[in-house]
Amino acid sequence: MAVERHWLDVPYADKDEAKRGGARWDGTVKRWYAPRPGIPELQRWAAAPDVPDLLPGEDRTLGNGLFVDLVPSTCWFTNVRSCVDKKDWERLRRMITHRAGQRCEACGSAEDRDAKRWLEAHERWTFDDTTRVQTLKRLICLCTDCHTVTHFGYAQVRGIEAQAFAHLIKVTKMTEPQAREHVRAAFALWQQRSATAWELNLGILTDAGITLAPPPGAKDRAGVAEDTLRSIAGKPAVPQQGGSDSVIRRMLRRR
Repeated sequence: MAVERHWLDVPYADKDEAKRGGARWDGTVKRWYAPRPGIPELQRWAAAPDVPDLLPGEDRTLGNGLFVDLVPSTCWFTNVRSCVDKKDWERLRRMITHRAGQRCEACGSAEDRDAKRWLEAHERWTFDDTTRVQTLKRLICLCTDCHTVTHFGYAQVRGIEAQAFAHLIKVTKMTEPQAREHVRAAFALWQQRSATAWELNLGILTDAGITLAPPPGAKDRAGVAEDTLRSIAGKPAVPQQGGSDSVIRRMLRRR
């Protein structure tokens, strides 16, 4: 007799608690479910309607392929996952991977548990220098390896720059000099954009009924980012003065 599946939206951080409450995992569709309706312990994760495959105003042509896509330091901790209610993040993640056919949209790879390669969401933004607005225009499904390339500065901080650089060359077919110039240009753009405190426009999410979780304010992000990088590097946090991101710049110049 087939087991009933009453789908749930369970954030990763809640999976153990949901399992204790009676939730089961469907490995085929990669989703938790209740085996019968009305289980009180699981009501908090009752599924909301699916997110539409095309978000209102989303540009699915923006930023195809693999490239270093550094987030300005003044925009750190404004990625979609940190800006969205954790239950709604699960709905978004499921939509992004489903519409990509469970494949990376840059290299075509599927998840591989043994290789520790997962499918992850990445944002494509536009930046308006006049209004100083950073607008979310697309969500794209990337594998762990491709996602690491896009955040090349973070790969440097983690000590995996060589692996990221090799993957960039493998996927894009660039020569080594071309890839080095590509990285150099990406850091130059990053430095330019990091001089601006950008305001967020997440309209493609709110217009789709996604609940937001307020991120750090524009004036606070550099300080939060600096403390985080110090933590990764094993250095103590320091009091912030004027939102300086000098540590960020020094650490990410190691390239």
